[in-house]
Amino acid sequence: MFLGDSLFFTAGIFGYFLNSNIAGQLIVIVLLFASLVAWTLMLGKRMELKKATLSNKIQEKELTRHKTLILGDLESIPLNTSPYARLVKSALSAYYRYGGDGEDTHNLSLRMGHVENALQRAVAEQTLFYESKMVILGSIVTGAPFCGLLGTVWGVMDAFGSVSGSGGASIQNLAPGVSGSLLTTVAGLLVAIPSVFGYNYLLAESKMRITELENFASVLADRIELDARSLRV
Repeated sequence: MFLGDSLFFTAGIFGYFLNSNIAGQLIVIVLLFASLVAWTLMLGKRMELKKATLSNKIQEKELTRHKTLILGDLESIPLNTSPYARLVKSALSAYYRYGGDGEDTHNLSLRMGHVENALQRAVAEQTLFYESKMVILGSIVTGAPFCGLLGTVWGVMDAFGSVSGSGGASIQNLAPGVSGSLLTTVAGLLVAIPSVFGYNYLLAESKMRITELENFASVLADRIELDARSLRV
């Protein structure tokens, strides 16, 4: 019984698609492609954020085990490919670039200014990483319902135009064209509804990770300054 209902529903949807005008059919195809892109982006972005978060946690543990960050060189500090590691590399590169090892700490404030500037740039770059692909997903969320509405209005306009040209207005004449045009609205909503939930979830997740990144940058700057003062480097 369920299989028969599914086949009837599928046949009905296909019939509605065939009853649509050329513009409606093109819009449905575009919306199907947009749905594929949206699901690919959502799943890929979720995996990307999960991987970055795990790498950040591993990097944070490695840095906790390291007694000092400014003694030695970058090669002596365990770094992975996480956003946190990129912040550490940028901050230490800026610290080492100014003055070199063994400099007295009377210029520490100037050196820390270079470190903080480097951290700000690194945070901005990693923020772009966290927010990447969200514009495309947001565009699909916003544009899909309007594309569906466009197809519906266009299809209804064609349906009424064909009826007026034939000289006879009846439900039998209008129904196929109207049902076909309404399919584009359904397709637009089917694309937009799951996409908007995924977009809001990923946006909240990205903002949370960006806040954690900014907090880590602040802690990192404090640790470098404390190490410099304690070691007189």
